[in-house]
Amino acid sequence: MANFNTHLNVAFMVSGTLSLTVYKAGLIDDSGFLVCVALGTIGGLLPDLDSDNSTPIKLGFNITSFIFAFGLVMHWRSDLSLLALIVLWLAGYGFMRYVVFHIFTTMTVHRGVIHSVPYMAILGLGLTCLSYYGLHLPLTTSWFYGLFLFGGAIVHLSLDELYSVNLSNMKMKRSSGTAMKFYQPKDKWWYLLLYTVLALLVYAAPPFEMFWSRLSDPSAWAQLKVGILPELIKSMLQ
Repeated sequence: MANFNTHLNVAFMVSGTLSLTVYKAGLIDDSGFLVCVALGTIGGLLPDLDSDNSTPIKLGFNITSFIFAFGLVMHWRSDLSLLALIVLWLAGYGFMRYVVFHIFTTMTVHRGVIHSVPYMAILGLGLTCLSYYGLHLPLTTSWFYGLFLFGGAIVHLSLDELYSVNLSNMKMKRSSGTAMKFYQPKDKWWYLLLYTVLALLVYAAPPFEMFWSRLSDPSAWAQLKVGILPELIKSMLQ
């Protein structure tokens, strides 16, 4: 499979190119452009969350632990003494970083249900719903956020499948088919749960028709076509 740097760099390049395209088309604003690049890059690392020793899972749990501890302190800051807040901070961080992390790594298997298309679709749709209903962001922005997270994950899964091909003799490696998967018989009950959650999210998702109408608006892409080439190159082609 592809290594960490490959996943990071390719996800960044793909999400950066697509984000810049929709930004130049006027479909997202400045902050939306930056967030889409970040989400696409993060999505490119998400499928390896089920690998106990991977860089994404360690980095992700470190950041999550800090955020969790910070949230605890901010919630109780007016009710506890300084010493109690320090203890709470350390306890919160330790609980997430070591207890929850241990439980998570014990329950997950590398290239299991997490390393699958439906799981990544749940994360993408979940982010769309959170952005629209929870953070009250515009519908178009919410859909882009979810799609870029999901798209980055698909880039990751695609790279792993490409690396499962032995190009020297055009043979498939043993890992072929374990990345870009939609179902595995040995995890049938997990996949039943995944597709149930996915169906609920599809039902609860913001109206896709309105997003598609905005995305397929010819005026946006006409604007992009006008500014696709620098003036110097345009003058040379005329």
